[in-house]
Amino acid sequence: MRAALLLAAAALAAHGQPKPNFVIVFTDDQGYGDVGCYGSPDIRTPNLDRMAAEGVRFTSFYAQPFCGPSRAALMTGSYPPRVSLMFNHGPGSKTGIHPNEITLAEMLKGQGYRTMIVGKWHLGDRPEFLPTRHGFDQYFGLPYSNDMWPYHPLMPPKPNESPRMKAARERAELTGYAGQGAYLPPSREYPDLPLYSNEEVVELNPDLSKLTGLYTAKALEFIAANRDRPFFLYLAHNMPHVPLFPGPKFKGKSRRGLYGDVVEEIDWSVGQVLSKLKDLGLDEKTLVIFTSDNGPWLQYGIDGGSAGPLRDGKATHWEGGMRVPAIVRWPGQVPAGQTTSEIAANLDLLPTFARLAGATLPADRVIDGKDIWPVLQGAKSPHEAFYYFTGARAGEEAPLRAVRSGQWKLHLRTDGGPARGLALYDLQADPGEKFDVLARYPEVARKLEGMAQAFREELRRNVRPLGRL
Repeated sequence: MRAALLLAAAALAAHGQPKPNFVIVFTDDQGYGDVGCYGSPDIRTPNLDRMAAEGVRFTSFYAQPFCGPSRAALMTGSYPPRVSLMFNHGPGSKTGIHPNEITLAEMLKGQGYRTMIVGKWHLGDRPEFLPTRHGFDQYFGLPYSNDMWPYHPLMPPKPNESPRMKAARERAELTGYAGQGAYLPPSREYPDLPLYSNEEVVELNPDLSKLTGLYTAKALEFIAANRDRPFFLYLAHNMPHVPLFPGPKFKGKSRRGLYGDVVEEIDWSVGQVLSKLKDLGLDEKTLVIFTSDNGPWLQYGIDGGSAGPLRDGKATHWEGGMRVPAIVRWPGQVPAGQTTSEIAANLDLLPTFARLAGATLPADRVIDGKDIWPVLQGAKSPHEAFYYFTGARAGEEAPLRAVRSGQWKLHLRTDGGPARGLALYDLQADPGEKFDVLARYPEVARKLEGMAQAFREELRRNVRPLGRL
């Protein structure tokens, strides 16, 4: 069976063969443990579970520690520090993705693909940085996170506040988030949240309970309109990032509160996409991947997700912050019912899609991602190592916090530790990073520390600029 799949893949890549469609479903702050087939005891995800049964499920798939950098990695195939995007953009930022970056959408557009992003962008909201200027034919969604609006619980209190604002404060207090720092200063208060259609704002402060359903409808329209040509759909849900707003049909339906409700609605959305592909005869022509942008936002208590057996969550370099669920399905091309523990990451999608679409990667820049098509057929990971970075402001060097090679992960500085606070974990035996085995395997630590230093030096020589107005 595997030999047949490899032959089919070779034939697909040959000149003149039909190009596959690509669909990426990208969720926001959904943890490793927030899918049924990843062990969630109380969130029902029948469509994602079926997708895993019909495809390949990754158990060592990596994103970045938070929203913007993860999207930078996905779009450029590079570690975020390489493209100077190791921070989240807020409303009205004067920076964004650089115009010289070749995004995943631009690469596929050059191969004759129609391209659309539905959902969250978060790589700059000025016109120069919008997705329609970076390879997407169409855009419908929010330019940044859905909490960057006038109803954030850290907005300074004002007289005669609206019911929306009062509800936001009450919810934050219930979850335990209230009091996680001072109120925002006037210079950082959030303006109205814009919903875009291409480059036009069509609504301010939209009803977030309609968002997942609206995104799903737009995605289905795009698929139907492009059934006769290759297409790339990037469906980047804003949920389950707080504030949580499930649709009316899903509110109160899960056993995991509002968080479970919005994840179950996303699962429904995935089912709608898969059904549309099947109904249009596109099932065997389309590679679909589901994954998340980072781990759960644990600060929000019951409104945050779960990293399952992994340690910590969003904004950290522990496994719970960056290891995320990832499922790939393509009937007839990707073997069904497989699970792989090989290392892969969202920055690998650009080179992998390039191979399948017949595109050539640019030779004038470093692309950190690897072609993981062989991994989907059962091969070993092409990554000798994976590197973990934490955030940095524009113009600052992002700290390299850890490196993983095979089963071993070396923390170069543990939280709160000294500048060279090394800690070594065997992720095969201890995925929860509970037992530091540095004293037992000092030679492994020395090897990984050397790899980290070499990569840090190479990265400094090949950093690309941030886009600026």
